[in-house]
Amino acid sequence: LTQMLAGPYCTMLLGDQGAEVIKVEPLDGDSTRTFGPFLPDDVSHHYGGYFQSTNRNKKSIAIDLKNPEGTALLRRLVRDADVVIENFRAGVMDRLGVGYEVLAAENPRLVYAAIRGFGDPRTGASPYVDRPAFDVVAQAMGGAMGITGPDAHTPMKIGPGVGDIFPATLAAFGIMAAVHHAQRTGEGQFVDVAMYDGVVAMCERIIFQHSYTGKSPGPEGNQHPILCPFGTFAASDGQVTIGCPRDSFWRELAEIMGRSDLATDPNFATNNARLARRAIVTDVIESWTKVRTKAEIAEVLDGKVPFGPVHTAADIVADPHIAIREMLVDVAHPGSGTLVAIAGTPIRMTRTPGGVRHRAPLIGENTDETLSNAGLDAAEIADLKARGIIC
Repeated sequence: LTQMLAGPYCTMLLGDQGAEVIKVEPLDGDSTRTFGPFLPDDVSHHYGGYFQSTNRNKKSIAIDLKNPEGTALLRRLVRDADVVIENFRAGVMDRLGVGYEVLAAENPRLVYAAIRGFGDPRTGASPYVDRPAFDVVAQAMGGAMGITGPDAHTPMKIGPGVGDIFPATLAAFGIMAAVHHAQRTGEGQFVDVAMYDGVVAMCERIIFQHSYTGKSPGPEGNQHPILCPFGTFAASDGQVTIGCPRDSFWRELAEIMGRSDLATDPNFATNNARLARRAIVTDVIESWTKVRTKAEIAEVLDGKVPFGPVHTAADIVADPHIAIREMLVDVAHPGSGTLVAIAGTPIRMTRTPGGVRHRAPLIGENTDETLSNAGLDAAEIADLKARGIIC
């Protein structure tokens, strides 16, 4: 029972690895179905790219959970489920009569997972528990925005929705640990991930920096507060990244740049020495990179120094690595004759390989199949549809 990005991304990860994911939607569908972009020839607008990407490999059943008969259907489905996951605000499921305790009574081995902005009172009652939250809120409060930006006065949001996606990934990990426990013991449990907590965990570096120095780190620009060189540098046709977390990489880079003097100079030979002279190091590297193209830099650094060009989406699509690793998958889009590309799964397993098996579902596309598998006959399903309990 998930919506927006955090919950759907979590269940997408599980679905990619082979889980049967049944998305329970309201009768008019998850609101993100209305989010674009849409294909030019798609006049149906069953959903756009946003919904397609994170709801692949799922089935859809549409139920009116504000109707007691609808919640009764959900309880019936839960009896055979391994996991229930939702990302409503705290208390919503309880008010509907299908909170953790109710569903656990139906299925004692059930793993019930929740992703909320500030967690669930069952594991720790935050003073912010009633606040709604989205990615940008989690990024701001969890520390990500506070260290991102060109200077101390300009905190910036990270482009991808890491405030949703990272907590979602943590929730998927927690679910698998809980499922493993349930398989061994028959005991289910409540899994709770707060988006705020997740971003704090993702920004772990700022915590130990504050603890060790007593100072709060600020925006870092495109360099690193502890490693040098480690960041972006201008090329003649864009930007590149270069990282030398080990001194051996710095020596190699200095030789390639024709600055062998800096390879052994005690003022630059160690990371801490370079960090104290970061502006000089940056100028030296950028004076070398800015007169060369990204391809020319790659040719001399490839395999010797950690390096990568700053890619656009078009660059990623054209990269042979992406093709070989099958990181772009073409799927059908309802209402259009055009296949669309979505990101594939980055988790590769030799015995049980995951991947994108089918497009995102239409609203209630699998309602009949799901309820039939739960034991309802055709007449019961038809009656529920006629009375607007399902669609």
